[in-house]
Amino acid sequence: MEVSAAGREPAFLDVEESLSGQRWVQRLDPAGLNRALAIAQTHGMPDLIARVLAGRGIGGEEAATFLSPALRDLMPDPSSLQDMEKAASRLAEAISTGDRVAVFGDYDVDGAAASSLMKRFLDHFDTDCEIYIPDRIFEGYGPNPAAMDELVKRGAGLIVTVDCGSTSHAALERAQEHGIEVLVVDHHQIGTDRPPCVALVNPNRDDDLSGQGHLCAAGLVFLLLVATLRELRGRGDARTSSLDLLTMLDLVALATVCDVVPLKGLNRAYVVKGLMAARHMGNPGLAALMKVAGVDGPVTPYHLGFLIGPRINAGGRIGDAALGSRLLTLSDAVEAQQIAETLNRLNQERQAMEHAMLEQAEAEALAEIGKGEGPAVIVTESEGWHPGIVGIVAARLKEKFRRPAFAIAFDPSGKGTGSGRSIAGFDLGRMVREAVEKGIATKGGGHEMAAGLSVDRNAMAALRAFFDERAAVSVGALRAGQCVRVDGALAASGATLELLEQLEHAGPYGSGHPQPVFALPDHQLVDARVVGADHVKLRLTDAGGKALDAIAFRSAGTDLGKALMEGRGRRFHVAGTLSVNHWRGSRSVQLRVIDAAQPPT
Repeated sequence: MEVSAAGREPAFLDVEESLSGQRWVQRLDPAGLNRALAIAQTHGMPDLIARVLAGRGIGGEEAATFLSPALRDLMPDPSSLQDMEKAASRLAEAISTGDRVAVFGDYDVDGAAASSLMKRFLDHFDTDCEIYIPDRIFEGYGPNPAAMDELVKRGAGLIVTVDCGSTSHAALERAQEHGIEVLVVDHHQIGTDRPPCVALVNPNRDDDLSGQGHLCAAGLVFLLLVATLRELRGRGDARTSSLDLLTMLDLVALATVCDVVPLKGLNRAYVVKGLMAARHMGNPGLAALMKVAGVDGPVTPYHLGFLIGPRINAGGRIGDAALGSRLLTLSDAVEAQQIAETLNRLNQERQAMEHAMLEQAEAEALAEIGKGEGPAVIVTESEGWHPGIVGIVAARLKEKFRRPAFAIAFDPSGKGTGSGRSIAGFDLGRMVREAVEKGIATKGGGHEMAAGLSVDRNAMAALRAFFDERAAVSVGALRAGQCVRVDGALAASGATLELLEQLEHAGPYGSGHPQPVFALPDHQLVDARVVGADHVKLRLTDAGGKALDAIAFRSAGTDLGKALMEGRGRRFHVAGTLSVNHWRGSRSVQLRVIDAAQPPT
């Protein structure tokens, strides 16, 4: 689902209002259709593949190179980033002189992967290194003065913060007081104030002209490692010849997918090449996670984002925040399996807690919306919620109510920790920073699509009012233009493994490069049943009797799910994405249902 920036395009298959209340439109405008035709004719591609490329802004001249991205062609000179040369020189010095390096990371997947990348690199050079991941509940996000004291006490000669640190002035000042230098490698939005550090590598600082602001922290760390390797070679370090950085791209791909950064340019190459590395199972920690998650078949972005990522995050949400980074640095398969099983158990516990919290949050949101349009931004809260899970709840609320949403967990003293998720086109991080500047929230920040905040309970009324006033006009316009953008029509007989393989070459798909959405017109729903907790499993047949299995995730209690459950034997237009289903050694095509509509009678 996306927001249409255009006016009232003709409704695809005449679907003006689907079962989920959305309008369907064709992704390509007339100019895009001409571009697709040119791609198909010039490169001999199937029309459907050409339409997918054209619908993602790919021109005819770049189509061939896009399908086979080369890392060397897309990777910038690391020195194009501000302070990169300073950071590479200081890290190389630490390796050469034997300084003990402390890597301070975030507790999410990007932080774990970035920290592990740095440690695996330093381990190759026998550099003493430890990873410090803060406790989400007791320490919160980013470096803090007490943690700096502890790292200095443990003998750190250099501190490197990854996926954090850009706004941690007090903590970095404490390190400076101890005489310890700090390198900051981060991608979060930052104002004009610079923290005290030797180098601030952040492409989102206002004086950085590299154009790499779309990279996640692990992607930036990889560029730093490239620059450091170059520096070490210049110093004559013979150990550089035996290090292949490309084998570490599995961690970069994992972070890039899970941090939902745009899959364009270098990010896309990171994921394409990183998936190749992941399929070799060279990282024991990743391999163990794939085993406990039941990953069958070649690793895909779906596996990274929906099976591997949540398990790594589970440690930071409700368990030991350092488990994920520890797992990804291991070389011992037995220990890796033990930690993977622990993370799998924590993920199951997280799912149970999420289910209970979501029920309460949805009830609160429905009461807030009432029978009208409701607020522009949904804000839910509870004292009984786990602060490590509020981000997931916010994401579910955003999906269900199609507007920005926050979930806030309060402790008994009235201090709230919240997380928000946004819809495309609305900058949530900026709005949260404005709330902090106005003194409504005590702390906060983030990205366009996700943000976190701290707030006192007595400020909740002011926060809700500010969010609604600040977002009402823009969110209202964005919601009015929300629609399902369809890449093309397809019959069940055309949903083949061959088509999926061709579509895979046009991927990987994710933020900024959305999964192709196909509409199956006028298919009969021959079966519908609930599977798992709240998924609806379907079987569709086309006019020729060809069947296709489909599944509508988390839809059992929605208007869409209810209509499908009651619609056995009827005909529907069904929109969704295609995937491969691996079962007992066999492969088949499955449709992941996004939406459906009743054909006109």
